[in-house]
Amino acid sequence: MARTPLSGTQHALRSGDYDAVIASVGASLRSFTHRGRDLTVSYDADEVRMGYRGATLAPWPNRVVDGRYSFGGEDYLLALTEPARGHALHGLAGWLAFEAIDKGPDHVTLAATIEPQTSYPWRIEVETTFALSTDGLTQTVRARNLSTDAAPWGTGPHPYLVAGPSALDTWTLTLPAERVLQVDERLSPTELRAVDADDAARFDFREPRVLGAVEIDHAYTGLARDESGVTAVRLTDPEGTGVEMVWGHACPWVQIHTADKGLGKPGHRAGLAVEPMTCAPDAYNADTYDFDAGLIVLEPGATAEASWRIAAL
Repeated sequence: MARTPLSGTQHALRSGDYDAVIASVGASLRSFTHRGRDLTVSYDADEVRMGYRGATLAPWPNRVVDGRYSFGGEDYLLALTEPARGHALHGLAGWLAFEAIDKGPDHVTLAATIEPQTSYPWRIEVETTFALSTDGLTQTVRARNLSTDAAPWGTGPHPYLVAGPSALDTWTLTLPAERVLQVDERLSPTELRAVDADDAARFDFREPRVLGAVEIDHAYTGLARDESGVTAVRLTDPEGTGVEMVWGHACPWVQIHTADKGLGKPGHRAGLAVEPMTCAPDAYNADTYDFDAGLIVLEPGATAEASWRIAAL
């Protein structure tokens, strides 16, 4: 019997000039290419995924500060999966083994169940479909609350986009967002500010601008959308290649991270994390903030859906 790779069962997809491989552990986008060019930072099938690279984040994206939250009149304490900062990071689905429930040459639907536990006592069925077409790779995440009580919910992806062969510092970013969530040294949210409130315009990419040496690990909102309600983030390389990520109203937030791991460390500034999110960081503590954190409350039997697409430029 063949041994299953460390990243789980592999699902290879192809459509036109696009190829993608989805790994079952965490329903992760392991690799994605266009005419052989990487559009995301990849990893090997028989490799433990670095952090949350390409993973599906649920039932919350980003952080729950100190792992503490209250819901329905009860207080909960999550496992601190970001121990250096003391937070609960990126949900409970990142290391689940998702099973394929539908598959074809250009698509796969994976499913897993988040079982009730002391820190999250709800049963949530999670399904995600990855579908390739001439327009790129679309991922759709659907959640259903199988519990008898309402449950907090949020989701998002975690790809690291790659514009081309040049270094990240030379890439040009277009990010149509008006506000950025400021954070402290632990990346805990502090205040929501205009992107041009920073004297050095560090966070303002409403007009295309070269990233340079800027370091970002922040959530943005106030997203501009086209007539169809779509937001597009674009990343281009000086060599003329690029990649874009687009999504609709289901994700009013996006986390941007320049992958600052530390000079010489694996993955350092290898790609730009672009993470559309249905809610803000620490949305499980939405009541403590003076802005709409976007927390979804899933009633018993209710469903929620969000999707995004990555394509070559």
